[in-house]
Amino acid sequence: MKRVHLFVSGRVQGVFFRAHTRELAQRLGLTGFVRNLPDGRVEVVAEGPAEKLQELIQFCHHGPPLAHVTGVEIRWEDPTGEFQSFSVR
Repeated sequence: MKRVHLFVSGRVQGVFFRAHTRELAQRLGLTGFVRNLPDGRVEVVAEGPAEKLQELIQFCHHGPPLAHVTGVEIRWEDPTGEFQSFSVR
């Protein structure tokens, strides 16, 4: 079990980034959340198996069709087990 904390920059708000991220995370069996930040970035916190988290990270580097990702900041953290599901905040 691992935890990753991502900050995704670019045209990532108003392009269904959160909905696509939630859908993929749920399909991968991950827990955590995705939310828009006031500065225009999207924040993702996810917990689960490392290989599944890597799939989520790969998605976040390009996002859904309308998105234009210019950067992804990745922070690996200790998992807390605080999440029961993956949600949009």
